[in-house]
This record gives sequence, C-alpha cells and structure tokens, in this order.
Amino acid sequence: MVMLMVAIMATMCLNAQTAIETPKLTDNMYVSVGGQVSTPMDLNGVFPLNSAVSVSLGKELSPIFGVNVEGAFWFGSHIYKNTRFDRQDAHNTFRGSYVGLNSTTNLTHLFIGERKFEIQTVVGIGWAHAFYAHQSDRSHDDLGCKTGLNFDINLNNGHSIYIQPAVLWNLTKPASHHDRVAFNRKGAQLSLALGYKFHFKNSNKTHTFKYWNVGQMNDEINRLQAELDKKPRVIKEVTKEIIKEPVVKVISLNNVIFFAQNSFELSDAAKEELNKIPENTEIKTVAGYASVEGTPEYNLELSKKRAENVARFLSNRNVKVNNVVGLGVQGETSNRVVILVY
Repeated sequence: MVMLMVAIMATMCLNAQTAIETPKLTDNMYVSVGGQVSTPMDLNGVFPLNSAVSVSLGKELSPIFGVNVEGAFWFGSHIYKNTRFDRQDAHNTFRGSYVGLNSTTNLTHLFIGERKFEIQTVVGIGWAHAFYAHQSDRSHDDLGCKTGLNFDINLNNGHSIYIQPAVLWNLTKPASHHDRVAFNRKGAQLSLALGYKFHFKNSNKTHTFKYWNVGQMNDEINRLQAELDKKPRVIKEVTKEIIKEPVVKVISLNNVIFFAQNSFELSDAAKEELNKIPENTEIKTVAGYASVEGTPEYNLELSKKRAENVARFLSNRNVKVNNVVGLGVQGETSNRVVILVY
C-alpha cells in the first residue's frame, strides 16, 4: 500500500509539470530477444548452468507502466526442477519451455524522468512445461512466476540493450510443498539474462512518448496573448507581409477568431463572432496561424485545419471565401488565431 501511494504521488507530481501526447493503440510497442543462464536458488549443484533463449512482445501503457508476453526455451535442465537432464534417454534439443505474462514498472520514469539508463521492475506469472522430467513421466507442467529487474541502456532510434537479473519460481511443485501453491527457494532458480530490445516507431514519428512542458507552454501563451492585446495593429502588418497582396480592409479584432491550445474546433464565442458577418459578404482570405508550441510541420497543418474550419462555417452561412491558407507560426507575436482579410 505504501509503494502504491508513493507511485500515485510521484505520478501526480510528474503530471503537474508535463503532459503526454495521447498515443494510439498500436503505439509504444516493442520486441526483445535474449539469452540467459540460470541455476538453482538453493545453490545445490550450481554447475552446469541452465542456458535458455527468450523472446517477448510488449507495450508501454504509459511512461511508467507496461506489459509484455514472454516465451523462453531451455537447453539445459528445466528451470523449475532440480533434476538434471543428463541421462542418455533425454535427446530433446529443448528440455523445457515457459510462456508468461509480465507487468513492468519503470522506476526511473517514476522518480526521475526519461533517461538513457532505466531501471524497471518485472513481475509475471505463466506456464512452465518440462520434457523428460522422469522416465515414467515424459512431460511435466507447472505454474510459474517471475520477479526481477530490467537494466535498460537506451541507444538511438528505438534500439536498446538490457540486463535482467531475476528469480524464476515454481509455484505448484517446489520441494516439500506438494499439492499447493507456494514460493520456495528449493523450487526456484536464479537467472541472468542479456538481450536486445527494439521499440517500433509511433504515430508521433518517434520511438517513445511525446512530452509537453505545460507550465512553460502556458507562460508563453499568456505572454503572447498579452502582447497581442497591447498591439492589435501587428496583426494587420503581419498579414500584409505574409499574404503578399494588398489588404483592402481588416475589420478590427472582431474578425480575429481565437482557438484553444492544440485545437482547430470552433468555440461558442468564435461561432458567435462569425455569425455577425452578413450573408453574401465576400472575404478575400481566411488565414490560419499557430502558436510556437510543437514542431513547424505540426503547426502548419494545425493552422490549415483552423482556417478550413472557419471557411467551412462561413460557407454554410452563404459567405463567400476566395482563399484559405494555413501559415503556421509567423514571428514572435503569432498566436492561435484565424484572421479574416476582406
């Protein structure tokens, strides 16, 4: 309960300073492959070490929490049994397998933020299958569990390598605990894995979550809004310079339509202003702008959508619009507006 409260408080603190762009369902997916060695946790017969290969497919639900499905295959003794598969009748290439569902918690993101080096907890449950456990029992199934840590080193463009120390538990048949689920070191093994992980590219064109500094953005928005209120003539001069054609008339700030941050939807106030324009009015240009947050490409597309939305609203009211243009960010005074040029 204490750890849960710490996680909630840290998450609230993080969210108070930053915002995360909403990911799509297929975003933040990754695949990993690796190899590992293990030995009984009670250190009864450490060598020869059990060797294995593993592959997993996962998704980061948030910068802190994630899930993955893991499959592993052992070449040596099965990880949950102290029996060694050294007999001559055991000819299988794979001596055991494990399929599990794991949850991950990124401690680095939780307490520090995004870094090149990350530490994650790994907890999961799954199904273990042993081949040739005994001559009279040629296969064996157990309920398994995994607890461990991931030490990830993030490289460029979604590539990373990881080191994972873990404990692999047999929950159903550890020594002296038959017929009930239990954690017991005599039915567990220590493991050490080394592998490669690749994060697929997301819809935001990166391999990770996209963050926005909310406090900094709000400060900049307020600064630009204050400048705009003090210097309404700047809008007219910027419009002349950008459109490169004579401006016959700009009807005050009543024909400057404001938008919410990162939005091209018309507010009730914006619709009220647009409804004041008489039918059959001819507007030369509907020009959309964006504030300085975000990439130039994103801002250009957003300003175009704002202009198109205004033009569509006017056309539905029989107002003629000759030209629709999105201009993105234009100078320090650029803001989240659409300007009507007559």
